[in-house]
This record gives sequence, C-alpha cells and structure tokens, in this order.
Amino acid sequence: MMNRVYKSGPSREQLSLLPPRIEDYVDQENPVRAIEAYACSLDLEKLGFRNTDGGGGAGQPSYDPADLLKLYLYGYLHQVRSSRRLERETQRNLEVMWLLRGLTPGQRTISNFRKDNWAALKAANREFVLLARELGLLGGALVAIDGAFCHGDASKGSIETQTRLNEQLAAVERDIEAYGQALEAGDAAEEAGAAGKPDGDGQEGGRQGGGGGIADKLAALRARRSEVEADLARLQESGETQLSTTDADARLVSKRGHTLAGYNVQIAVDDKHKLIVASEVVNDGNDTGQLYAMARAAKEALGAETLQALADAGYYNGAQLKDCEDNGIVAYVPQVRRGVRLAARGRLSHEEFSYDRQADAYRCPGGQLLKRSATLKDNGGRLEIRYVSRKAVCDACPLRARCVETKAGTRTVCRWVHEDVIERHQTRMKDPDGAALMRRRGCLVEHPFGTLKCRAGYRHFLVRGFDKVRGEWSLMALCYNFGRLLSILGIDGFKAHLARRLAALLHILRVPTTMRSFPAILSLASRIGFRSGKKRPTSRLYFRLAG
Repeated sequence: MMNRVYKSGPSREQLSLLPPRIEDYVDQENPVRAIEAYACSLDLEKLGFRNTDGGGGAGQPSYDPADLLKLYLYGYLHQVRSSRRLERETQRNLEVMWLLRGLTPGQRTISNFRKDNWAALKAANREFVLLARELGLLGGALVAIDGAFCHGDASKGSIETQTRLNEQLAAVERDIEAYGQALEAGDAAEEAGAAGKPDGDGQEGGRQGGGGGIADKLAALRARRSEVEADLARLQESGETQLSTTDADARLVSKRGHTLAGYNVQIAVDDKHKLIVASEVVNDGNDTGQLYAMARAAKEALGAETLQALADAGYYNGAQLKDCEDNGIVAYVPQVRRGVRLAARGRLSHEEFSYDRQADAYRCPGGQLLKRSATLKDNGGRLEIRYVSRKAVCDACPLRARCVETKAGTRTVCRWVHEDVIERHQTRMKDPDGAALMRRRGCLVEHPFGTLKCRAGYRHFLVRGFDKVRGEWSLMALCYNFGRLLSILGIDGFKAHLARRLAALLHILRVPTTMRSFPAILSLASRIGFRSGKKRPTSRLYFRLAG
C-alpha cells in the first residue's frame, strides 16, 4: 500500500528574515484600490465631514475621516455594516489592513462616524452621482421611480396609534375600577371584623398585608393611566397619527397586507445603467405624494431640461401630475380605476359619464346633460366643478335605480379644475410608446432594490431617527452605485479617470510632468488636502473641474 504525500506549508514557528509586505497581498485589480483612489479624491471638508482639520489639541490625534469613510465603503460593499464587525475586520482582514495602513479604530469610533456624518454621507452620495454624470454613465432623459419598505430599529409594539392608545386607556380604566371595588370590599370586610373584636387585635398588620398590595397595584395603574393620557395629548398636539417610543421617526407602514415598523425608501433610477440618481427616506406608507419630489430631485441631479418619469399605480395623484407637467417632467403612471365599488354594486360610476367640452357639461349613459353649477366644491384643497342633473329628467330615466341614490333626487359629477392635466396624461398612457415605457419600468427600478435587499441583505436600518437613517441609506445607495460603476468601467478605468481629474488640477498648479504618475498624484492630492480635507485655496478649483 502506497503512502500518500500531501502538500504542506511552512512551519508556523519558522522565522522569516524578509516578511512579505501587505502590499503584496493586494493586487492591482483589487477593488480596495478603487476605494482608496476615490476617497483620496474627495474634498471631505467641503462635503461636511467632521474632524477634517486633524485636531491638534492635547491627547491622541483623531482618525482621518477619509480612513473611516474607506472602512464603511469597504464594509457596505461586502455586506458588513455592524461597527463591531468592522472593528474585527481591521484586525484580521488583509484588504482592510492595507486600506487603513494597519489602523484599528474601535467600534465606538466607527459607529460615531456614521451617526455624526449623516449630512456629509448624503453630500458624498450626491457627489458620486455627479461623477457618474461626468463619466457619461447617465442617460438623463428617463428615470423610473419606486419605493420599498425597510425595517427601522424599532418593533411594531413600540409604535402607538390613537386607536391602540384608546384601547389601552379603556383597559386601564377597567382595571382601576376592578381594583377599586376590591379595595372597597376589603375595607368593608375589615370594618365588619373590627366591630366584633377588642382593640389592638392586629388589624393594622392585616390591612397592610391584604389591602396594601391592592393599593400598590391601584397606584401603578393610575400612573399608567397618566402615561397613556400624556401620549394621547402628545399625539393630538403633533397632528401625527402614530407615536413611536423607540425611534421617534419610525412608523407602521403597510402595503398589500404586509405591515412593518420602519421607513419608506424612495429611489429614482436612470435608464442607461440602472444607477440611483436620487433617493429619499420618508415614513409615509403611501406613495401618492412622492412622485413630484422624486422626479424633481432626479431632474436636478441629471441637469436635464425635461425628463420622463415612470412610476407604478401607487403614485397616481392628479396634483402630483400637474406639478410634474408644470416643471418639465412628463410622468407615466397607470391610472387607478375610480368607481370600482360602485360598479361592483351594479351602480353607474363616474367613469361612465362623458365630458362634452363644447357644452361644458357631462352626458350621462342615458344621453342627458348634467349642467355646470355656479359654485365650486373644496375637496380637501382640491377645487372641483359640480355638474348636476335635473330632477325631472332623473325621475323619468329607466337607469335611475342604478344612478341616483335613494335619498337624492339628482346625480352630481365633480370635475377637477385642472382635469385637462388628467386627460393629457390618459392620452399619453394609451399611446403605444407609453405602454412600451411602462413595460420597462419594472426592469429599471426593481434592479437596485433586488440587489440591495436580496443580495446584500439590507432590509433594515441600524440607526434611529430621520437624519441618521437618511445618512445610512445614502451610504447604501453610494455603495450600490460604486459597485455598478466598477462593473461598467473596471477598476483600471475608474482609477484612470480619477487620475485624469487630479492631473488636470496639477497641470493648472504647474506641477512637473514627472510627478504626474498615479501614485504621485495621490500623494500630492493628500498633501494639498484632498484626502484629509484641510483648507486649501485649490478646493473650489478642484470641484469646478470635477463638476
């Protein structure tokens, strides 16, 4: 029988006179080199990162914000978000050791960087969109808009609604009444027993042992009642419908029967390479009020004069469509069918009445005209024109039972004063080009959510409050775009572009040509403040060249 021989490595006890460098473990195609190049090209002070001046006071110097930004970029690109896990990566991951040059910040320092620099992270995300625009990776003519729910750092039980608070208050009131009756019954029993016994027979001890426990529970219930009443008062004063005791900004959001405690993330995705060009985090579970805000943000980020915006039926809102039309945005949103409940009951819905533009009247299914009323109806800030039928005509109509309510003598149809916006939108949606665009919508906007939520597992936020949550989402969107950009350009192409940007600046600064290699450019960029964010007169010049 032959003895097998296996490969074996050197002994762990063997001394090495020439240990390998960490640089040797990170090849030129490693993505961490792209992270290093990108972080070194940023003016962190202009973006708003803290501690960009390097401190200078007594004690240990602070960590360079560029190093902590590199750590977070690396972590979010590799599904590592926890500050404690990132701390461990700095001690065992050779790529991170290379990236941070052996620095090992503690988890509290790492965590505080993300919490304290939420505004700077949003600015960095916007700056990366400008970089993608400079590279010609954005089409700038068509975006798709969608939203998705993400869990917040709060449970559903920690969010109170007015209905739930009223139920709690009623339950506490019932318990208080029950304990009050029990306490009165105990007092009555003690008085009856004391009447037949001589004084000093130990009744005080019995009162404390029996009724005292009930009295304590009664006091606790009254305190609980005060807390619930205070929560109801806070809810009424704020005008909100929900109150969160853990994360003040998290809300119960529902869609298609699925409810969670968290936020509604909105994104606008460019059609050329599926890059996120605009995003926002709201706590409204309904998308109907988000169309114009997202389309306008995308239009500004793309620097476009006009823009086509695609969204699903959840975004359908007449006022939003008008705002889009007034600001050079052509929206494509499937119309929500009105009058579905009436049709289910066999009644004639609003959609079965046709508008006669010349007569400025509505024609009913029976062929009769509903004439315009002199007064307008204010429907929650939406001004509507009322068109009313004649009672004598409705009484003689064979469709009266399906059209007019039993208690009403006439039928009224309301028309928005800007209904022409809806009509133009309906014409666009019926056009074959509009139908083709809507088929593309899902392919565009579902891609980023699928990547972030399913592949990366980013279904929840680790921080609390709108500011911090928006900062963390900006970090997620930045890393998504960063990964997409590397896939499109390649690491060498991305680094080469950053080198050209900095070389153009160094040319203006009259730096010798021999010092314009990429390592030299990064070294010079570090010295003139692009890595540490120090105040330099060239910062504005750099951003003028970059934008």
